[in-house]
Amino acid sequence: MNRFEGSGHREARIRYLDGDYQILTAGSYVVCAMTGNHIPLDELRYWSVARQEAYVDAAASFEAEKRAGALPNQSRN
Repeated sequence: MNRFEGSGHREARIRYLDGDYQILTAGSYVVCAMTGNHIPLDELRYWSVARQEAYVDAAASFEAEKRAGALPNQSRN
């Protein structure tokens, strides 16, 4: 589905899976959990299955992993 196929300019609801995602409610974008930026579905590349969050880029994904204490050898404060 591309952004011009009638889903309008609204947020999609998605279930994030390993290496894929399932669209629960049609939309043209999701919101980055770290930045609040809109991510067009055709540009969505980064997400967390465990937290069910989308990220705009690798840096945002990395920061979310740090925030969650999910990196190897990272002690939780």
